[in-house]
Amino acid sequence: MRSRISQSLSFVLLLAFGLGLAGCGTESSSTGADGGAPASYVPPGEKDNYYLFYSGGHSGNVWVAGLPSLRMIQKIPVFTPAPGMGYGYTKETKEMMGEYTWGDVHHPGLSKTNGRYDGRWLFVNDNANNRIARISLRDFKTKQILGPIPNSMGNHGSSFVTPNTTYVLVATRFSVPLPKGTYAPVETYEENFNGIVSGVKVDSTTGEMSVGWQIKTPPFNWDLGSTGKGPSHGWAFWTSYNTEMAHDSLEINASQRDRDYAAFVNWKRAAEIVANGNAGTRNGVPFIDPAEHEGVMYYVPVSKSPHGIDASPSGRWIVASGKLQPTATVFDFKQVLTAIENKDFQGEFRGVPVINYESIVEGEVPVGQGPLHTQFDGEGNAYTSLYIESSVAKWKLPPWDEATAQDMSKAVVDKISVHYNVGHIVIGGSDTKDPYGEWLVAMNKLSKGRHISVGPSQPETSQLIDISGKEMKMVAEAYTPPEPHFAQVVHKDVINPVEVYEQENNTHPEAVWEQQNTGVKRTGPNEVTAHVIAKRSQYYPDEIEAQVGDTVIIHLTNIEQVSDMIHGFGIAEHNVNAIVDPGETKTMEFTVQKAGVFPFYCTNFCSALHQEMQGYLAVRPQ
Repeated sequence: MRSRISQSLSFVLLLAFGLGLAGCGTESSSTGADGGAPASYVPPGEKDNYYLFYSGGHSGNVWVAGLPSLRMIQKIPVFTPAPGMGYGYTKETKEMMGEYTWGDVHHPGLSKTNGRYDGRWLFVNDNANNRIARISLRDFKTKQILGPIPNSMGNHGSSFVTPNTTYVLVATRFSVPLPKGTYAPVETYEENFNGIVSGVKVDSTTGEMSVGWQIKTPPFNWDLGSTGKGPSHGWAFWTSYNTEMAHDSLEINASQRDRDYAAFVNWKRAAEIVANGNAGTRNGVPFIDPAEHEGVMYYVPVSKSPHGIDASPSGRWIVASGKLQPTATVFDFKQVLTAIENKDFQGEFRGVPVINYESIVEGEVPVGQGPLHTQFDGEGNAYTSLYIESSVAKWKLPPWDEATAQDMSKAVVDKISVHYNVGHIVIGGSDTKDPYGEWLVAMNKLSKGRHISVGPSQPETSQLIDISGKEMKMVAEAYTPPEPHFAQVVHKDVINPVEVYEQENNTHPEAVWEQQNTGVKRTGPNEVTAHVIAKRSQYYPDEIEAQVGDTVIIHLTNIEQVSDMIHGFGIAEHNVNAIVDPGETKTMEFTVQKAGVFPFYCTNFCSALHQEMQGYLAVRPQ
């Protein structure tokens, strides 16, 4: 039975009320905060059960923590150089990073097989420079950076992985005149600007990414998305703000309508159009105008200024949250298919049908002020972050009993305060068929004095909530550098990392393993090539001679076959720095500009004689 749909509050009343409640969110935690800490305690020497992959925001990195301890374990550099790991200084990583030295990582997405995490890859987006990267979870290293993606501007609505990692889906935050590179006055935004939804194809064996297709959209600002499963398999969902198509003062002008649009995209239909040769091309990419191809995209009205839209583990319930409406709206995807079949539309927008809202909405759950993002525990419960309230609401998914359907407030079964202004939340496996349902991590935007002072630059807080019982319980808190927009949690047994690159698996063409194969050669009129091995506590050779103006190429192989025996290679006054893991080969290439003798040395502590691990770059004048 259809539930009663609650009425939207006006923007002004909501904001005023919400801001008033924000002051009430200054409590550190809700019930259980005092005595709950032991639940997250992992003794020294013992290990966590889960990996927690935080996006690093404008740091351009991914942070890896353990769960439930929240102990930070590792940083994975992606779009930003990391001298501590030699990333961005070697020939390979410089070429992969391209012309940019930073990125803005928002939404990590784990690879899946049959709708469950498979432990192979982690995909992350770059909101700033329209790129997407793939990290291998065999060695926790970035393997590919794709982009800037043609025609796409502001890669915010990603990285959303389809159930078998066929695609990583991307939507644009910003709209520009197309093809990208075209000029048009900003005042003509509504007429001449467009957004894009992209399907980034993933090779199932290698993980190599390429742009599979793109769909043109109006100049809405696409926000968050998710991929379907079960009855919604083959579909993806994005919310948008600014369906007003304003080009200035968006804080006001993009909040005029009571409802914005979500896009329901049939990505299988998009792939079919491309496979049949029926798509056009734009900037060399298969390009689809949804007004010309029936069935590829539909719009659905959603509550005002939405943020998250998430598919339940069953794939039947699609939950959208509007920042400026205190409800989480639940759509029944089975009814979506029925509405499409019956052409039950309430209109169209630029040739794309708008599905009749009343026919597909199951209910609007009054979760609280400022709902952003919803996760699922696999037990029939949903959890929605409430930015303005600084809290998390737990509520029941459909089917609802008659009493709940008539009074949707009965669907909300628990609420817990967090500190402060929560953004995203994450439950392990929430976007899969089988969420883990033990822990929820709230990623709070403002730490507001929770720590000893570190000056004006503030960290963010993460708070760990035990969701295994009837009531949520706050158990731990930690800090992260800015800015985890989202995270993924996967059980440790799903991932099988290597700690040593075995010699027989090293495919670097310049790797050498024996001292007799090392050496320095002049390989061109102005080029010197060195093949160097590193082992405790010596480089072979430990002297490289060149001349001013030479390009020096150093292929360095760490021949250690023991875990955690890592060597570094830094040359004084040459901005050369590499970190080489056991069994790994790295290449450094640089031009020597000045005569002299410059020491190189191991930068990563390796043994009691680490300090003795050094050599010299001797540069003769021309």
